Amino acid sequence: MSNLIHIPFRGGAITATSDQQVALKPICEALGLDHSAQRKRLQRTSWAVGAMTTSTGADGKSYTMFAIDRRTFTMWLATIDTARVKSDESRELIELYQREAADALDAYFHDGAAINPRADEHQLNAIIFQSRARIELLQAAKGLVHPDHLEAHARAVLARGLSQNAVLDEITRPLYAHDYLSEKNLSASRRRSVAGVFGKRLKGAYIERHGTDPAKYPLSLPNGQVREVNAYTEADRPLMDHVWATYFELPA
Repeated sequence: MSNLIHIPFRGGAITATSDQQVALKPICEALGLDHSAQRKRLQRTSWAVGAMTTSTGADGKSYTMFAIDRRTFTMWLATIDTARVKSDESRELIELYQREAADALDAYFHDGAAINPRADEHQLNAIIFQSRARIELLQAAKGLVHPDHLEAHARAVLARGLSQNAVLDEITRPLYAHDYLSEKNLSASRRRSVAGVFGKRLKGAYIERHGTDPAKYPLSLPNGQVREVNAYTEADRPLMDHVWATYFELPA
């Protein structure tokens, strides 16, 4: 059984468990939000993970509560409708957090990484270690992956370690097929239905144009697994546009 702990958060504290689950009711009460309504909203949201859990408090008693994991808590705060927050102080706090979350998401998707400006020495050392491991992996991929693709990823890794934005040649910027499809604002089911065929059509068009298979690149997935994918760049976007328009674009 986990223990209840209090985590400092922007001048206040969050009730959580020792296994990094955040109790939903106390934080909702602190923000002036309806706990029941927020719980129902999370339970019907695809990215949310929550469940009833029992923990031991400082008084030695057992407490059963609905808790969400750290990932869900982070995303939940970023999606709260601040118009529903009664306290001006809480509203300002959440809006400050949401602006920072928006900046972090923008940096993650467009610069390749985001670093918390309040990261401590231990966290920064962990980032440096991860960066070093990625650079070693990129070194091992020489001769297997197109040099432009490797250079773009190396620049992104170094920029992350230096807390800077990567300076990338737009033409050599990596462009994965799944990212291209994400730009189309397709429904999840539509994207799943065309992803495999689009990838095959694109590979065929690439071979027809260049006379060789596209290079491969090891792509880290959100679940920690690594999958080998075809390595395209922004230079291949016109080819992707052609394949999409020819085989997949729906009539207006």
